[in-house]
Amino acid sequence: MAEGPLSLVFSGLALVASGFTTWWTLVRRGTVHMTQPTVIFFGWDTSTSRHPALQKVFLRTLLYSTGKRGHIIQSMYVTLRRGKSRQNFNIWVYGGQTLVRGSGILVADSGVVCNHHFLLPSDGTSFEFLTGEFALDVYAAIVGFSKPLHLHSVNLTVSAEAAELLRDEECGLYFDWGPDSQRYHPHVERHPSINAGEYAGGKV
Repeated sequence: MAEGPLSLVFSGLALVASGFTTWWTLVRRGTVHMTQPTVIFFGWDTSTSRHPALQKVFLRTLLYSTGKRGHIIQSMYVTLRRGKSRQNFNIWVYGGQTLVRGSGILVADSGVVCNHHFLLPSDGTSFEFLTGEFALDVYAAIVGFSKPLHLHSVNLTVSAEAAELLRDEECGLYFDWGPDSQRYHPHVERHPSINAGEYAGGKV
């Protein structure tokens, strides 16, 4: 006599599980997240013959989707804020050994690791990496989202010595993430090998 109700219970649970699996894999959209960048770079892009060269921001991170369907990022940009000043770096170049001008990338739940280069717009905008604390914000425009998604925010300090060295186009400031100390360790290098301008349409 008890087998009938028990079978109905198990059938109901199986139906619920099936419905949840369908929702999780096919219906639920989720969102996009990024991991802590392992390295962030402030400096110049010297891969073109343009003079003066333009300042740039570089970072390496993993982007991943919280939904099984994944998402398409159609563009990315970063914003640097120092005090009341704000500057967008809206020319996006990404890749690994091969770099391409950002025009769309599929981000699945398994994630995608890329080097991301962000350059100033080619409209004569001037910018300086001055002494002080900068707030770096990363944004992505995602297909189907009504406004850019804020992915990450981090505060970085540029010392007086680093700011002076960054006036030289041959110098770049690296912030290396220390997982043990949970903070970034800055250092300046001469002749850094991080360039992207040649992949940005020839106008940067």
